[in-house]
Amino acid sequence: MSNFFILSLGGSMVSLPEGVNVIFLKKFKRLIEDRVKSGDKFIIVVGGGFNARNFVKEASKINPKLSSNNRDWIGISATHLNANIVKSIFGDLAYEVLIESPNVKIKTKKPLLFSGGYLPGNSSDFVCAVLAKTYGIKNIVNISNIDYVYNKDPRKYKDAEKIKKINWQEFLSIVGSKWTPGLNSPFDPIASKFCQKEGKKVVILNGSNLSNLKNYLAGKKFKGTEIYGKK
Repeated sequence: MSNFFILSLGGSMVSLPEGVNVIFLKKFKRLIEDRVKSGDKFIIVVGGGFNARNFVKEASKINPKLSSNNRDWIGISATHLNANIVKSIFGDLAYEVLIESPNVKIKTKKPLLFSGGYLPGNSSDFVCAVLAKTYGIKNIVNISNIDYVYNKDPRKYKDAEKIKKINWQEFLSIVGSKWTPGLNSPFDPIASKFCQKEGKKVVILNGSNLSNLKNYLAGKKFKGTEIYGKK
């Protein structure tokens, strides 16, 4: 049976300080191509990662008063760069251009659609959430560099506890409710509020463990955090 998945691919999985994450992308390409052969379709929204943070940092050195709006546009441009890199590795399987608006449904027989950020004030996670509504997709898969969501930052607190399942209200109490450019959160608070309103579920997985993502896509047992809520 074929499925339609929407993936929020964290920019940290694509752009690294040393350049493009070639090792990950080669494995990711094989996995997605195998699923496409089985009849699956994907929307893949790519974040900004190191490129976004670094470009904003360098621009701020030149203009310390860089506005939030300008920081957002730099970050959005970085997501488009990363999304085009990922799109390009799939060749003819991918729709020719990035999705321009998450509010408009594209008619195509191509099995892969790609997008980056959209407008200032939110992240690529929010684009994912809106696309999920536009295409009627219930679940969003967030591919990042963490195995689970924790009740507090595990890098700072040794007693941080991993969370396997959590509702949107509890999740928002952990990550807060405001968006700032370059925010490092398991899932953007603005996108989280949208998913809560629309009754979407987000599954957060570590992209470094592609066998785990493979299990999820195949409907098998997987390791990660499920954030849920009813509309």
